[in-house]
Amino acid sequence: MVAPVAQEELPILEAVINIRNRLTALKRDRGEFIKASDVNTLYQQVVKQVTKLNDVRDESQTYNNRVDTTLADVFQLLSLCYLTLGRTKECPAVYSQIASMRQILNHMNESGVYNESDLAPFHRRLEELRQIVQHDAESGKHPRAMTTLLERQLNECDAIVESLQESLSVLSVELIPIHERLVTIRRQLVALASKEGSHKTELKPLQEELRKIDSQRVDGKFLGPGGIVPASQVLCSSLLEELFEILQEVKAREDSKNVASSLKAIYDRLSQIRQELENLVFTHRWSLRETDLYNYQLSLQEIDKMRVDGKFIDSEENRPPGQFVLLYLLRRCYGLIYRLLSSSEPVSEELMPVANKLSTVKKCLNEVLKYGGPFSPRDLYPYQLALHQIESMRKEGKFVGVDGNIPEGQGIVMAHLNECHELLEMLKESMDEVEDEEFDDDEDFDEAEE
Repeated sequence: MVAPVAQEELPILEAVINIRNRLTALKRDRGEFIKASDVNTLYQQVVKQVTKLNDVRDESQTYNNRVDTTLADVFQLLSLCYLTLGRTKECPAVYSQIASMRQILNHMNESGVYNESDLAPFHRRLEELRQIVQHDAESGKHPRAMTTLLERQLNECDAIVESLQESLSVLSVELIPIHERLVTIRRQLVALASKEGSHKTELKPLQEELRKIDSQRVDGKFLGPGGIVPASQVLCSSLLEELFEILQEVKAREDSKNVASSLKAIYDRLSQIRQELENLVFTHRWSLRETDLYNYQLSLQEIDKMRVDGKFIDSEENRPPGQFVLLYLLRRCYGLIYRLLSSSEPVSEELMPVANKLSTVKKCLNEVLKYGGPFSPRDLYPYQLALHQIESMRKEGKFVGVDGNIPEGQGIVMAHLNECHELLEMLKESMDEVEDEEFDDDEDFDEAEE
């Protein structure tokens, strides 16, 4: 439950709400690029309010009121703005990635369906993010209040990962292959459950494999070498029973062709979000503005809060069929958002069109070089023209923004530009070699005629 706001925190709440409104306005304005100067101004204002909040609060006490929830929104928006600006290696940009990661880890903890290979990428990413925070803390680039907040959140994520790893550590060596296979089958089943149409041919081998695994149990127990009963039976047995439940639900859905009518609105909304996010995964280099993800995050959080004891309920507080499908879609959406956040490039929104154009030119030049000629100077002219146009956009060797600032990503764009020039030179050299060979052939032909 959200606690009431103390009297001394009311001015802070009002200021934070105002900052959130201004950040939301920045996010919605598609007519102009997000400017670093605007974001920096709002960031400094947030830091000022956080400092005031720390002054009126007791550090030993945990708080959760409207100031905290509004600040969370503000930090999320700020973080996405930093990603949009291409400043991916700075503390504020880390916030949204940690928040997204924590949501996924909490869902993994709730479902109990994961293995060591699932946890390894999170462990690596947390370490990478921690290095960014530590670097900013040591250099003083960002206020201590910001780095302390992120360090606390990183520690919370680390604690969840460690808890998940500990739960796997009790798994006996003999049962690890069975557990990993059950985890894989579960993912296949819920993925099928979320798709439209009939999947009887795909369900049959999974059902047969589950029965085969179940037949390995003696008196409900999996046995090891020599007939011993390995520890951690509950982890595998409970997962196996859950898989039979999912299988029955998927088969029932095959007959009904739908999720329960009381859950249909949630199903449709989650399906729509998943489709839009999957499209962004394929087109994000050209169409994604990281701040756009904020609306998806809000929608998913609202849907997530509708669950009671981990389940979606109807108006009569019943738990209709279709739970596994909805939870799969919810976790799939969280995973797609995390994927988009973690793949965000350190290139500003203003420079992204240039970076994309250079990437396209480079790809075309590589293809031309790969398949070779013969080709003429006229064939290379479009690429030379494209590079000349991009070169002419620079001022004193830099790409300059509309407000005269130097957008993030200069190094990456210049690297692409230099690679394109190198490829173009290689093509010119190969073209010259062909001309030389033709000239030599003509000389040989003339000598033969003489």
